Amino acid sequence: GGAEKVVLEMQDPATGVKLQPQRLVITTIPHAITGEDIVAWLQICLFYSEARSFGSMLVALGYIYPIQDHKRLVVKPDASLYRFQTPYFWPTQQWPVEDTDYAIYLAKRNIRKKGILELHEQEQYNRLHKWMNHKWDFIVMQAKEQYRAAKERKKPDRVVFDCQERAYWVVHRPPPGTVSAMDYGLERLIDPNAHEVTGDYFPSVWSMVTCFSLHCRLVKYCATYKGHDPFLSKCLPSNPWLTDDVTYWALNMPNVEIPTKMRVERWTFSFGELLSDPRGRDDFRLFLKKEFSGENLAFWEGCEDLKWGTAATMKEKAEQIYKTFLARGAPRWINIDGKTMEITVKGLKHPHRYVLDAAQTHIYMLMKKDSYGRYLKSPVFKETMKKAVCPEEHKFR
Repeated sequence: GGAEKVVLEMQDPATGVKLQPQRLVITTIPHAITGEDIVAWLQICLFYSEARSFGSMLVALGYIYPIQDHKRLVVKPDASLYRFQTPYFWPTQQWPVEDTDYAIYLAKRNIRKKGILELHEQEQYNRLHKWMNHKWDFIVMQAKEQYRAAKERKKPDRVVFDCQERAYWVVHRPPPGTVSAMDYGLERLIDPNAHEVTGDYFPSVWSMVTCFSLHCRLVKYCATYKGHDPFLSKCLPSNPWLTDDVTYWALNMPNVEIPTKMRVERWTFSFGELLSDPRGRDDFRLFLKKEFSGENLAFWEGCEDLKWGTAATMKEKAEQIYKTFLARGAPRWINIDGKTMEITVKGLKHPHRYVLDAAQTHIYMLMKKDSYGRYLKSPVFKETMKKAVCPEEHKFR
């Protein structure tokens, strides 16, 4: 999108904002920029007040983050220090902002601070601990692993990553008292720059900021899926709700032998789309079978069956999954780390619907990060796409 292009131009070594290392207390912060330099660079093509507003929007969305006053998500046009956020944490990466990730972050902070968290962090930590009690051992294990890996980095790198991660969560889980350029409307209690700036803001700029924040994800989703909505786009061969021709339904049955090109295209949107389509899962299963890793998908499906099945069969299903995938010498043994296995086996002594969550998450991420990318480049997927049908438009008489 437009914001990313601006941020990339701002980081251009020749024409971008001036970067330099800055000494902060006892730590040197590499590639720091000042608020006045940000505003000055944006003033090349914007009025002063627009440049400040646009800069503040980039901070509030998480493309740039403040180093000193991290709870003020605005640009101050002075010597205040900022850094460009690493693209991994940009909002356009579309990582879902999940409570599991936030819980791991808080658990890691808890280890680093030896149990002395800020009040709001402690409240969130306690809430998540209570809500995610069934997989808390897994969360703590992940936090310890990340903490251990961080300690092996050089101190400047460690400090920078800590700042980047904290900045991400200040944007997505703002602590009480956070002042953001995205605050707007009747409930707005404070003008983020009231005590620093005289004069009015351009209402059009605030409107742009607000709309961008509220609608960027919705617009991206709609742009991606517009062609796949039978009411917004052409529905080939015709929309059965309008024409009484049921060919569309026949071609899109859950386990149809030859899918349509549009259906296969959806599998490329996300790993979740692929797994949510029974025909897509069949195709992915064929690919995994050729890679001799079909047990991963089978285990994931078993976990889903346990999670959404009837209570009466729950214990029996849990035992079957253990014997098939987890027990020593199991016929379809899955490769998960020892700690996750320990948590899972311990939980299976008193099985419940979510007892396999930690192991299922581990296998899901393994397939998503490893197998899914290879599947989309594989002969299996290319052959399916080649054979897929593109029905001709229904001819009305």
